[in-house]
Amino acid sequence: MNRFLGFGKIGICIFLILGILSAFALHQLKFSFDFSQFFPEGDEDLLFYQEFSKEFGTDDNFLLIAVVSDSSVFEKDFLKRFHQLSLDAKKIPFVSDSQSLTTLSYPLKTSFGYTKLPVIHINDVSRYKTDWAKIREDGLFLNTLIDSEATSLVLALETDDALDYAQSVELLGALRKSLDNNHLNDYHLLGRTYFYEALVQMQKQELITTSIASSLLVILILIFIYRKPIVVLIATSSIIVALLLFLGLLSVLGKELNAMAAFYPILMLIVGTSDVVHIMDHYLGKLISGDTKTNAMINTLRTVGASTLLTSVTTAVGFASLLTSKSSSIADFGVNSALGVLVAYGTVIVLTTSLLLTTKKQYLLSKKRDLKKWDAYLLSVNRFTMLRPKLILIGSAIFIGICIWGAFQVNTNYQFKESLPEGSKIASDFDFFQKKYAGFRPLEIAVITKENHKVTDFEVVREIDKIEKELDKIDAIQNVRSVTLFYKSLHMANNLNKVAYFTLPKTRTTFDTYNTEIKKLARKRLAKYINNTKTKARIKTSVLDIGTDSLATVYKNLNEFIATNTNTAIVDFKLTGKGLLLDKNAFYIRDSLIEGLILATIIIGILMVFLFRNLKLLFISILPNIVPLLFAAALLGFLQIPLEASISVVFAIVFGIAVDDTIHFLSNYKIHIGNGVTREKALEETFKKTGRALVITTLLLFFGFLVLLFSVHKPSVTIGLLISITLLTALIFDLLLIPVLLRKLT
Repeated sequence: MNRFLGFGKIGICIFLILGILSAFALHQLKFSFDFSQFFPEGDEDLLFYQEFSKEFGTDDNFLLIAVVSDSSVFEKDFLKRFHQLSLDAKKIPFVSDSQSLTTLSYPLKTSFGYTKLPVIHINDVSRYKTDWAKIREDGLFLNTLIDSEATSLVLALETDDALDYAQSVELLGALRKSLDNNHLNDYHLLGRTYFYEALVQMQKQELITTSIASSLLVILILIFIYRKPIVVLIATSSIIVALLLFLGLLSVLGKELNAMAAFYPILMLIVGTSDVVHIMDHYLGKLISGDTKTNAMINTLRTVGASTLLTSVTTAVGFASLLTSKSSSIADFGVNSALGVLVAYGTVIVLTTSLLLTTKKQYLLSKKRDLKKWDAYLLSVNRFTMLRPKLILIGSAIFIGICIWGAFQVNTNYQFKESLPEGSKIASDFDFFQKKYAGFRPLEIAVITKENHKVTDFEVVREIDKIEKELDKIDAIQNVRSVTLFYKSLHMANNLNKVAYFTLPKTRTTFDTYNTEIKKLARKRLAKYINNTKTKARIKTSVLDIGTDSLATVYKNLNEFIATNTNTAIVDFKLTGKGLLLDKNAFYIRDSLIEGLILATIIIGILMVFLFRNLKLLFISILPNIVPLLFAAALLGFLQIPLEASISVVFAIVFGIAVDDTIHFLSNYKIHIGNGVTREKALEETFKKTGRALVITTLLLFFGFLVLLFSVHKPSVTIGLLISITLLTALIFDLLLIPVLLRKLT
């Protein structure tokens, strides 16, 4: 006994020190949000984009500021303040270029050469009406730099590539100061830096909220279960220390937390509590039966410790199955979660047992610990499975059939706005640009010439123009820009700035003349669209957020048009850009999800074989855990919830956690069978010994994941509901289907 006490005190000291060190390391936790986290790694389109962006830069290095006027933007005072903002913006850190209607002008060819005509004559109120009529007539800036009702103007900033979080915050801070200095208080923002700032703030808020909510939930449930303050304190201390150690470990390893970081506290607290409940229930039960603390702990570690280890391993395997995902953020979540589960197990086994060993018996046991009601309820469930096996089997078969039908209804028509915090400023800003302007999603078409052709050749530019005309026909695609803009603008400038001449010149001679003039007038701006060797160019567009499946149809039609209507002997066109890669990731989700779950099933199956050494028990253990996965898929299908990257983790979480109850149930059953009792007696004892812990832990998981209902992140709300409902379904199948299968197959 003294040896056990010594071990317990050492264990407490070690974890106390580790907990303190972890708490100090928390301030070093890193948060990030980068769209590239969701790109399908190794994909040929990603490799192409990475090479293409080396010459042209990324396609999301922009920040749009839409400033709203009280009535019309064509008011002198408003235009002056907005123009000053446009000038000030050039001095903002990490801004490389800026454009707005107050800084742009039309070129006009005169007998003395080219001159510039302001798009808006700021200081001449009498020309505002004419300026607005011209803007509407040519349509060049409509819904890109000014909305169709002239109630807002956009300042478009080009930022440095790949700004980190600190740089994004610095840029936005300087911008907001400039907006305030110019008394422009009604504005909307859109761009990568803005998303970075807002979504990292959301991650931090979610992590704090879920940590506090989960902790309170765990404490309340433990109080309800055990009543004794010291027992609740021991359990809570172990679980919170496990969470601290996990977050501290992530900090030390330099791991960056992404949008799914809010799940970590829930997983750690809920999974850790599950282990605590199983160990605590068995240990206290042994103390009640009269065992000494030493014998009770030895028996607990032998009986529950092994099954708890296996459940932790299987849960970790379930999370590790996410490594098959082509998205680095999903794969990282899987690895981190698997690590967290093992940290929770190690903490619970060592710290919980140490605290229990060093606590006097009388402080642990409640004077009124009546388990007869639990036994009565659980044994009535067992009797139902014995009396109604056909009903359970038929009902299960029908349920599985409905789930399979629902799973085939799953779609991937995910919209980006669903990932934005509900009711937030960034969500309302996103909606504003969706309705008033060309949206956020960037789409580029790479232009690659063949043989000795250049992108500035007459024939090649005409091929580019074909693509642009096709893009203009697609409602979801707006703000099309390419090298043709320079030729069309000069052609219009050479024809009294008439909109009818905003076309490519019809003759090669005129075109070659414009080529010479563009080199003099717009060399710097032209470089944004063509590379140094003039063998590559880009067509830039913006795409509305209409859903990934809908956009897939748009991309398919575009590729078909390119294949059948362009001269592939002189030039190739290829769709590229971050928006395309994000959309493409959705189509990898199903495949990687199935691959991961198959791999996890095989690994867990192997573990089950070693544990049970019985193929029939292997089948019995796997079947009830496949059903909740089908049910989760069916819910997505019937409720028409699009399957996307973050929601795909539901299946790994459900599979990894649901199998725990099955292992505890079958392990206990096998122990009783090994003691020589009959099958019916073994089932009765299993229901009495493990049923209470299974129900409690499942209810804990159910309410624990419902904490996500308080999330401002819509996918997290969906995930919380799906996991809660499917884990409850898993418990029902464990308690109803497993006994029937044991009677039929063993």
